[in-house]
Amino acid sequence: MQRGTHEAVPDRRNEGVLVYINGEFFPRTEAKISVFDSGFLVGDGVWEGIRLHAGDFAFLDEHLDRLFQGAKAIGLEIGQTRGEITAALRETIRRNGMTDDVHVRLMVTRGDKKTPSQDPRLVVGGPNVVIIAEHKKADPEVKERGVSLFTSTVRRPPPDNLDQKLNSHSKLHEVVALLQALEAGADEALMLDPTGAVATCNATNFFVVRRGEIWTSTGQYSLNGITRRMIVELCRANDVPVSERAFSLTEVYDADEAFVTGTFGGLTPVVKVDGRRIGDGSMGPVTRRLNDLYAAAVSRSVSRG
Repeated sequence: MQRGTHEAVPDRRNEGVLVYINGEFFPRTEAKISVFDSGFLVGDGVWEGIRLHAGDFAFLDEHLDRLFQGAKAIGLEIGQTRGEITAALRETIRRNGMTDDVHVRLMVTRGDKKTPSQDPRLVVGGPNVVIIAEHKKADPEVKERGVSLFTSTVRRPPPDNLDQKLNSHSKLHEVVALLQALEAGADEALMLDPTGAVATCNATNFFVVRRGEIWTSTGQYSLNGITRRMIVELCRANDVPVSERAFSLTEVYDADEAFVTGTFGGLTPVVKVDGRRIGDGSMGPVTRRLNDLYAAAVSRSVSRG
């Protein structure tokens, strides 16, 4: 059975969650955005996925940095300060009585338009800010058994087309890549950059372990993932050789271990790429050590928050 890194343990409490929309709270079934919303019409917006751990948000400053940087890059005025956004996040989890194993989706679009169009001048009113908090515990079976990847024909575009460092609502190329992987029988898609080097996965960042060294892509053609950054920093702080570099599928197929990173799933081992088994087909010792280091880093981040 195909199961990706965003597979969650079912939780019926999510049927009754309250959703934040522009300062108000609505039951899940009544949470609505206009069909004239810029995000719905043309994918014009930015977002963050944030994890609630032990009563607080993990790496919140880093997520807010990325949100405001992305909004500034596309000329989107969020209309709230960092403090106000933080207060809205905390009020959302308070109203839902949440403390742990929660994933929060924070979305900001340019707002409603007076007519369907790409033109940002046609926006009426301010931006739309939505916060969806759900009880979501990553399926432990996925982490234990790992995931398989299939290399998609869809390439990550260069920055002069659509800068992949932007966590924008424009994700169609990633959706198509994932559809190809699913049709091929894999769990998720591996994507190459315009030069043919390995870039990232459709929704996570990709790492390989070769001869005791950790490799990940240059980052020029992938989202600047918070978890990806933490893993690189943890490697450097713990004397684990790590390199952000260009590498090919040939080097992936010959890797000793591989794993992907993301806010929701943390570290998930990759056990097969394009039908080729990676290592012994299970979570390797280096991945397991980094997984433990990352779990400790998450705990430290919420304790200082």
